Amino acid sequence: MIWARGLMASVERMLAAAAIVLLLLPLSTVAGFADTIVQQQRPVVEELGMRADLLSRQVQGSANDDAALVNLRGELDSMSKKLLDGGSALQTRLDEINAQLEQLGKPPAAGEPPEPSVVTQQRNQLLSEKAEVSALLGQMQELTVRLNRMSGDVNAKRRDLFAHTLSKRVDINYAFGSEVANSARIEAAEVGQVVSAWGRYVIAFRFQGLLIATFLALLIALAIHYFGRRFLGSFYLRDEEDETPSYLDRLSVAFWSTLIPSASVGVFLATTYLLLGYFGVLWDNIGTLLLSGFKFIGVVYFVHRLASAILSPDMPNWRLVRVASIPARILRWLFTATAFVTGLDFVTNTVSGVFSTPLALTVAKSLISTVLVGGFIIAIALLRPIEEKETAARRRWPAPLRYLLLATGLILLVSALLGYIGLARFITQQVVINGALIVTMYLGFLTARAISGEAAFGSTGLGRHVTEQFHVDETTLDQFGLVAGIVINILVLVIGLPLILMEIGFQWSEIESWFYSFASEIRIGSVSFSLIGVFTGVVVFFVGYFITRWFQSWLDGSVMSRGRIDSGVRNSIKTAVGYLGIGVAVLIGISAAGINLSSLALVAGALSVGIGFGLQNIVSNFVSGLILLAERPFKVGDWIEAGDTAGIVKKISVRATEVETFHRQSVIVPNSELINAKVGNWTHRNKLGRVDVKVGVSYSSDARQVYEILLELARKHPLVLRNPEPYVYFAGFGDSSLDFELRVHLADIYNIVRVESDLRFSILDRFREEGIEIPLPQRDVRIKFADGADEAAVREIVAAPGMAGPGAEKPAAKQKAKGEAAE
Repeated sequence: MIWARGLMASVERMLAAAAIVLLLLPLSTVAGFADTIVQQQRPVVEELGMRADLLSRQVQGSANDDAALVNLRGELDSMSKKLLDGGSALQTRLDEINAQLEQLGKPPAAGEPPEPSVVTQQRNQLLSEKAEVSALLGQMQELTVRLNRMSGDVNAKRRDLFAHTLSKRVDINYAFGSEVANSARIEAAEVGQVVSAWGRYVIAFRFQGLLIATFLALLIALAIHYFGRRFLGSFYLRDEEDETPSYLDRLSVAFWSTLIPSASVGVFLATTYLLLGYFGVLWDNIGTLLLSGFKFIGVVYFVHRLASAILSPDMPNWRLVRVASIPARILRWLFTATAFVTGLDFVTNTVSGVFSTPLALTVAKSLISTVLVGGFIIAIALLRPIEEKETAARRRWPAPLRYLLLATGLILLVSALLGYIGLARFITQQVVINGALIVTMYLGFLTARAISGEAAFGSTGLGRHVTEQFHVDETTLDQFGLVAGIVINILVLVIGLPLILMEIGFQWSEIESWFYSFASEIRIGSVSFSLIGVFTGVVVFFVGYFITRWFQSWLDGSVMSRGRIDSGVRNSIKTAVGYLGIGVAVLIGISAAGINLSSLALVAGALSVGIGFGLQNIVSNFVSGLILLAERPFKVGDWIEAGDTAGIVKKISVRATEVETFHRQSVIVPNSELINAKVGNWTHRNKLGRVDVKVGVSYSSDARQVYEILLELARKHPLVLRNPEPYVYFAGFGDSSLDFELRVHLADIYNIVRVESDLRFSILDRFREEGIEIPLPQRDVRIKFADGADEAAVREIVAAPGMAGPGAEKPAAKQKAKGEAAE
């Protein structure tokens, strides 16, 4: 027995050692993988540290260059993201190490039995690795703090630079006219020399590239012009024959006639610049001057198109604002002149930057441009453009707008004359360029709101074209209008908002970084999601949805129809395939959106527990609602009968369906009742329906004549269909009448009450004319006298007036005969 107990103890120790070895094998594998992670992240941290030292010096040397500061800020953000990703991986490994150490437990204390050596070795390895990971995480945290501090310095320098630009005052010496004129001549000569030298260079070495670039740019411009007028002309070309265009048409034409041509010109100018650079035609300074000239052309053209679209001086019926024709022309040229002077100031400042023009000339050019713009704005404010409808008298702008324009013009003049040229130029750019952008965006939002209105899209030229080409109904057109409104709003925001931010002072790389951060990750608490991922998931779902619908149609029309499968089985298979395909599309879409499916499993488990504790009815109604929405046995607007409820379907939700009875009572019917019970739908396929009008005539009437009269009256009614034609059914021999049913079909079953009433009136009038009697119900009464009964008294009562029905002949004699027969 002692030998057996020893053997059992040895076996237990062997099994425990084996269990520990099996436990530590995966830990050692993970440890090897962790060493790889540490080895990967350490050189990344070292490289980022050296890069941070270099960027620190660049930040100090770029205090006066806003674009360079923006680029440095973008690079700092990129480095911070790399550190964040690496820190997340290391933190995950650190959590794993702590969990493994917890599994191994604490080392045995003094006096306790020693643990296996393999456990001690594994604990020491984990503690050593934990120290390395913790040290590397500490370096990452220090570097992250340093990068955040540098980002703060960049932001502070940009704020200081912006404030200094606006608040810097230049001493203006109004007696330096000769110096400015001399500097202007020198600058013009330098520009002429550079342009001449560039021209000789192009003719000698790049003439072929110039011709190719010019030809391709003109070809692209002609293509844009042709296809724009061919396919988009209906959006922005005014119809001269339409003397009373609707507000929506005027608004839409104003918006698109600004956006589409301006975008076309912008594409042409950008393509020209890129092609010239691609073929090596441009020098650096010439490229800078040409780019500024192209921007000048684009701004002036955009403002001119916008003013022409809103004011429409040549076609008053398309004018958006109620101004007279002459002030409309003046306003258009004032707006264009304001944009021209502002753009010219931008070009001349670019020239000054390229050729290092003296400060006096730069200040003089900016002073002249800001004073002119201020004068133009004051001239706009002092106009009397508003035209009264009744008297055609002209009046000033509304007081708030007039005072705002006057204040803006005076601020420009005062700030420019006092030497605050930077502030004046900034205000000028915001008023001219951002003002035009904001007005265009406002027109876009108004167009989107107007086109989203009920039945608004169908009244537009595009809506009429869609109706003629695709024969869609009003409901579909209304849905197209909603989609068009959403698309226009998104288009306005995506195009307009970045342009406004760039004019305020933000750089494109900065806006791009914001957009990427916003689209790549949005965090709410511990939950994060990506707009790009959500959009991808939605696209994947719709692709799967349409593939499922196509497969359903192919399976039903090309496979099962050839196998002569029963229609019910075909419908069941088709429906099951549809549910399966949509379910798979939903799962794939959720996975593509970046949502963890394990969390959905937890939700499903919790939901199953809830169902077991009393949510059966709610879930039943929910599933029934999904079935109703998928199979569509009825839809909103149908006339249904479910049990004792009959009326028009007003709303179908996932829990209940709202039915409005003909007494205008709203009845909320749970969806499970509509699935499990019989439901009649008068308008399931169409509004075609049958009306049955029952009528009885006396036995003395001519049945053939009644038949002809009923057919004639049915055929005369304007709402009764000729195909299927009316039909008269001889229903039977009643107790007191010959029973007929007049069966007619209607194109719109909602006219059933009217048609029934009209036919009954017609039948009653015609029967009276023809002497055809519609009898009342009659009963034969047999009286059996008991012994001793006063027969004479009973007969007297029966013979009294009112006891016989109308139309009966000699009631007393008839009752007497009946009584005698009974005796």
